[in-house]
Amino acid sequence: MAASSRAQVLDLYRVMLRESRKFTSYNYRTYAIRRIREAFRENKNVKDSAQIQMLVNKAKRNLDIIRRQTLINEMYSTDKLVIENLKMPRT
Repeated sequence: MAASSRAQVLDLYRVMLRESRKFTSYNYRTYAIRRIREAFRENKNVKDSAQIQMLVNKAKRNLDIIRRQTLINEMYSTDKLVIENLKMPRT
């Protein structure tokens, strides 16, 4: 993989993870992060530049979807789940 495409892929990976952390819903957030990590791990050994470009384009489309979904998720947010309130001390 060329250095520029490697840098592009890593940047895209970081941006997708950062955007998916904006989900207010715990379930959506953890699902998105898990799927992003799995997808990038599955394709880490791809060497064909045409296939890499196809996967990058697919990831960019998915990034747009994540951005739209986080906005929708913010409009219809709910209370936090018990698992998210881990800062409370146990007695």
